[in-house]
Amino acid sequence: MSVLRIGHTPDADDAFMYYAIAHGKVAVGEYQVEHVLEDIQTLNQRALVGELEGTAISTGAYPMVADKYRIMRVGSSIGRNYGPMVVALGEREGLQLKGARIAIPGEHTTAHLLLRLYTEDFDAVPMAFDSIVSAVQQGQVDAGLLIHEGQITYASLGLAKILDLGEAWGEDTGLPIPLGLDMVRRDLGESVASLMAESLRDSILFAFEHEDEALEYAMQFSRGTDKETCRRFVRMYVNEDTIDMGDEGQQALETLFSKAKDKGIIADLPPIDLI
Repeated sequence: MSVLRIGHTPDADDAFMYYAIAHGKVAVGEYQVEHVLEDIQTLNQRALVGELEGTAISTGAYPMVADKYRIMRVGSSIGRNYGPMVVALGEREGLQLKGARIAIPGEHTTAHLLLRLYTEDFDAVPMAFDSIVSAVQQGQVDAGLLIHEGQITYASLGLAKILDLGEAWGEDTGLPIPLGLDMVRRDLGESVASLMAESLRDSILFAFEHEDEALEYAMQFSRGTDKETCRRFVRMYVNEDTIDMGDEGQQALETLFSKAKDKGIIADLPPIDLI
């Protein structure tokens, strides 16, 4: 039996999606699946060299790995008028981001790409995503770019929203925001790529049908949030768009990369090659 190494983040939404595969409820043909759990910036870096057969990546990293990977229509993290946000200490609510030191969760993350689209002349300070809140609280940076559960819990941590990039994108484009993608390596061929996409779709559908069961597993990766907060976060990023990004999702990808090219962030438009 051959092994497929599939990379995804140790976060509640990805855990929810992969619950059925991880627990043998859904098989990927005759393949054995090795789950490779890494933070998204590490997965982005591993994708640069095509290390894993399948992997989650930041949409912002796709132009750098398009020669090695295809995009699955299933598994995307897509928000509608919500997404990464910049926060600062509550007393700095009116903070101007120009010239500010802003902690970011990785250079190749979609969050950083969006920040570059909607803010200029800031000083990016890369760090682990789960260190950003404490860095802001301790005054190590002026502001922090939050992903994952921090988008829900920031106010309870004494932080104020400065810029909601999901809202900015929605107002600007009227489109959903494609934050993360699930990929399959090109050299695996059409048959295996289709199998991987179908299996992930089946896994997500199983999780929808057994939400509490899948949520119990996902909570192991929710960094201490309570069950209902975890449920809310999972539902934000595992939804109908995750089953199939559809025409709107494809249009959103094309728009994101066009905007990045127009602003000189990327040199060329990558192929939107969906499976």
